[in-house]
Amino acid sequence: MRLNELTNAAGAKKPRKRVGRGIGSGLGKTAGRGHKGQKSRSGVALKGFEGGQTAIYRRLPKRGFRLHAPKRFAELSLGRIQELIDAKKLDAGKLIDEAALVEAGAVRRAKQGIRLLANGELKSKVQLKVAHASAAAVAAIEKAGGSVEMTHVPNRERKGKGKAGGEA
Repeated sequence: MRLNELTNAAGAKKPRKRVGRGIGSGLGKTAGRGHKGQKSRSGVALKGFEGGQTAIYRRLPKRGFRLHAPKRFAELSLGRIQELIDAKKLDAGKLIDEAALVEAGAVRRAKQGIRLLANGELKSKVQLKVAHASAAAVAAIEKAGGSVEMTHVPNRERKGKGKAGGEA
């Protein structure tokens, strides 16, 4: 067997339909669309249409909510911060903010902020200023004698925003 003898398995590649190429092709004139009607025209959009029956997306109740533009955080573990401190890329004595973490190579880019996760172990006393931190990460940092300042306040913690937001 040579390279020029290689072929696809029988039936693996179907030739594409060439519609509107004469009556002898079997797909001439109406091009397999039948006669008249909405579906014979271009630009048809009948997605979800069920022949007059109420469509499933209208029969089912509305449920849940999803932000159309959620915040995208760069995630960073405490273990990675400790590695960078041990490698002398971060100074534990100074305030460590997002710019310092990007410069040290902890994250490639800060996106809309950095979120600290409690993976790994932190032994150094550090002062951090990040967009968000998990409760377990905050507890681990405070246990090591450090502190965390968060710049991003999630919607659920804001006061006076809607019915569920607290005192309006």
